[in-house]
Amino acid sequence: MNYILVLDALSDATRRRLFEFLCTGPHSVNELVAAVPVSQPAVSQHLKVLKEAGLVRVLKRGNQRIYSLDRRGLGELRNYVEKLWEDVLGAFQEAAEKQTKEEDHA
Repeated sequence: MNYILVLDALSDATRRRLFEFLCTGPHSVNELVAAVPVSQPAVSQHLKVLKEAGLVRVLKRGNQRIYSLDRRGLGELRNYVEKLWEDVLGAFQEAAEKQTKEEDHA
C-alpha cells in the first residue's frame, strides 16, 4: 500500500465526502448513494477506488454490501504526514540555528 494511492483517492471531492460519511460508521451502498449527488454506478466506482487505496473495506451481508473505514490506509496517510511534518520542523530548526549563529557573529 502506498500513501500516493491514498492521496489520489482523497483528491476527488465525491470520494472525500463518501470517506467522511463513513467516518460516522459503517453504511450500506444505498445509504452512501443517498449521501452524494451521483448515481449508484458512480458511487460503486468511487468505493472501488477507496477500497484499492486501503481506505475502506466491504462486508457482504446477504445481498447487501456494508462499507466501513479501513485503518490501514489511514495509517499510510498518517505516516506520510508525520514524516513530512518532521522534515518541515527539521528545516525550520536548521534555519533558526543558522540565523542565531549569524547573529552571534555579527
